[in-house]
Amino acid sequence: MAEENQDEITELLLAWSRGNRDAFENLADAVYARLSRLASSYLRQERSDHTLNTGALVHEAFLRLIQQDRVQWRDRAHFFAISAKLMRRILVDHARRSDSSKRGGGIPTLVLDEVFDQGPLPHPDILALDDALQDLETRDSELANLVVLRYFGGLTHDEVAEVLDISLSSVARRWRTARAWLHSYLVDGGAHVL
Repeated sequence: MAEENQDEITELLLAWSRGNRDAFENLADAVYARLSRLASSYLRQERSDHTLNTGALVHEAFLRLIQQDRVQWRDRAHFFAISAKLMRRILVDHARRSDSSKRGGGIPTLVLDEVFDQGPLPHPDILALDDALQDLETRDSELANLVVLRYFGGLTHDEVAEVLDISLSSVARRWRTARAWLHSYLVDGGAHVL
């Protein structure tokens, strides 16, 4: 994304925070393609008969974003961080509804090897990843947030550093820690000390 587009998105977010409803429509146009790429990336890792498609996931995320009237948007990275968390929640809620109706049949699986390069991982379903992230949240909320931003938000190390207001070296170090912890959790199947 070009620098001027980043600035444009930040300006639209600030205008939306000030109550300008037209700014949200312009923002939606400006970010739709990136949110669609994120949604498509998530859904490629789901089962083939998943009932959500890219458009439905993005539209559900937009519906939830509209309800975020108390958020004081800071910038583009902050927006994509919140969007990533909303998409994660939508996928988890959808998997839980599907799980409760099927009792374990067809729960979506995620391919985490590209993100967590600590060795071969089982392909956990989104509910297992959510359980791991909830456990990690109780131990270190910043690490859990970092995983959501990197995996679900698709943010770069630079963008994560900006959102979390930490140095790039801290992002890299904490990312290695988070990957190792999640690898251990998902492979060994239990709570692990950081």
